[in-house]
Amino acid sequence: MLTGCAGTAAAAAGSAHPAAGAPKAPGVGLNPAPKASGPESRTHIFALCVLFPTPLDAGIALGSLAPDAEPHPGVIGKELTASGSTLAVRWTAEDASLLQVSVVSFLEQLSLVVRTMQRFGPPVSH
Repeated sequence: MLTGCAGTAAAAAGSAHPAAGAPKAPGVGLNPAPKASGPESRTHIFALCVLFPTPLDAGIALGSLAPDAEPHPGVIGKELTASGSTLAVRWTAEDASLLQVSVVSFLEQLSLVVRTMQRFGPPVSH
């Protein structure tokens, strides 16, 4: 189970080194880490951590993004968690191309969620 970005980064870093010179944006942590499980089988792991202004924002993002199931269950896995104001996502995949498609699709969805939250502001309590 993911417990946030520190746990995700430690799990990914334990199996391989992050890509040298990987771009880092404020509030975003990227940890690509392919892990070899055998001579012909490679499990690719990608971890992403997104910092939100508040824990409520991270929870709203999690609630908006978590219902989307992967179109290739069993071939690619995606786990989302929110801890404090951090949204953590961890992918595992046997196929690097499917992993890339999943990550790009998720980033597009995340962008839409963030723009929507910025446009409409925090939820109103009743």
